[in-house]
Amino acid sequence: MTKNMTVGNPAKLIFFFTIPLLIGNLFQQFYSMADTLIVGRTIGVDALAAVGCTGSISFLILGFAQGLTSGLSIITAQRFGAQDMDGIRKSFAHSAVISLAVTVVLTAIALPAAMPFLRLLQTPEEIIQDSYSYLSVIYGGIIASVLFNLFSNILRALGDSRTPLIFLVIACILNIVLDFGFILIFQSGVAGAAWATVISQLFSALLCFVYMMKRFPVLHLRREDWRFSWEEASRHLRLALPMAFQSSIISIGAIVLQFTLNGLGANAVAAYSASQKIDQLASQPVNSFGVTMATFAAQNYGAGKFDRIRKGVRQCCAMSLSFAVVIGLVNILFGYQLSTLFVGPEEVEVLNLSHTYLSITGCAYWVLALLFILRFTLQGLGQSFAPTIAGIMELIMRSFAAIVLSIFFGFAGVCTASPLAWVGSCIPLSIAYLLTMRRVFAQQKNSPQFLPGGIEKAEENA
Repeated sequence: MTKNMTVGNPAKLIFFFTIPLLIGNLFQQFYSMADTLIVGRTIGVDALAAVGCTGSISFLILGFAQGLTSGLSIITAQRFGAQDMDGIRKSFAHSAVISLAVTVVLTAIALPAAMPFLRLLQTPEEIIQDSYSYLSVIYGGIIASVLFNLFSNILRALGDSRTPLIFLVIACILNIVLDFGFILIFQSGVAGAAWATVISQLFSALLCFVYMMKRFPVLHLRREDWRFSWEEASRHLRLALPMAFQSSIISIGAIVLQFTLNGLGANAVAAYSASQKIDQLASQPVNSFGVTMATFAAQNYGAGKFDRIRKGVRQCCAMSLSFAVVIGLVNILFGYQLSTLFVGPEEVEVLNLSHTYLSITGCAYWVLALLFILRFTLQGLGQSFAPTIAGIMELIMRSFAAIVLSIFFGFAGVCTASPLAWVGSCIPLSIAYLLTMRRVFAQQKNSPQFLPGGIEKAEENA
């Protein structure tokens, strides 16, 4: 069911919207975690490294698609806040057309580029073939990731964060079953783990679509809703493309980091792969609070309720920072033990390196919490320039750690990349948030007509 976030206590709305979103994000992480855990435990450390070193390359493409679908749904959320039902249908139709077109282009680019990407990163010869087998399947299944992210983001734009969770749980269980089936029964190696991920995502996307059609009449598209408009498409792309490129910019920094890691050897790659999975899981609470703020800010901006946005940001910061401190301490104190989920106890060097990464990043989770809230709030307000600049800052700081600090501090220098990137990104985001809120309050004061319809009413009046 839809959830109107423009009325009621902001902290309560944000918290209860975040809970199913958090659980869903955790299960989404289980897709890749299941691959890594099962591959590392059943095939070996080299296979773990082979899967792990594809992460930054796959996110270069998949991150673009995820950022795109997130940006497209912002317009849908703003129109829901303004109670513009015709606009919601047009937004959904144009989002679907744009997503499918981008999927065709991304697949055509990514598949033939898979091996050149791996060569460019100087992937160790002993793992490059397995890496290619895994990456080519993931790239071939881009459509599954795009469809699920599109449908999930549209549901969240309408205030429903619980339904994607249910389908993710089902898909995660299917993913684990298929992992064991492809790897242990059919002996498909790392490619089998990739097939399990793609099939599970596609299944989840189909479930999501069927549910949308049955439970959300507002998404039942009419012939006129499919009438393509360049004006409508450009309005969506003005938000979606910067968010997509922002994700890709961030992933370029991760690729530079992966290049450095490959030069440090297979143990460093395996340690980084294992610790990254734990890190990604640990950061999901603060990420989920951030994603919630995109919907909260977009709906309230569409309704012209700017005081609620500022109040929501403050309350969300209090909740998210509390989670960040606790989770950071867990990683610092128990990082070594957590790493044994992915690596056998006999791999002492890999476990020590993994614990080093988790200890360094754990100290800076509070910065990451602020980053997510500011970035997603700005995106919900229709701001794309500042988050893009923040992404460029992340790229610069990650590259600095990978290229310079790794020379002096080795693997520990590489581990500082994420904390430095978070700090660098928070600076422009903080400035942009303060300036944006000052601007919208000034517009509200000087132009009363700005209030009822939010962003699109303001554009019409301008």
